[in-house]
Amino acid sequence: MGMPLELNTMIVTKGRETRVEENTFQLIKDGYRIYPIDIPLEVRKTKEGEIAGTALIKKVELSNQETILTYQLVTLNSTN
Repeated sequence: MGMPLELNTMIVTKGRETRVEENTFQLIKDGYRIYPIDIPLEVRKTKEGEIAGTALIKKVELSNQETILTYQLVTLNSTN
């Protein structure tokens, strides 16, 4: 029996990320998704939106039809 699985190369938050520590965030996504660990990835609020920064994925947990992603923001693009 198969399992639907997505391979992602960018983090799309849709504003649902939560701060765990200073530069560490957690994001819960529906479905099972695989992300490369410890490789810089673009962070965006929407798929077609501006790049908000760059992050390193530290942990990926798959359970109960969802993916829990823990990532560290390493650069932040700001308009200030």
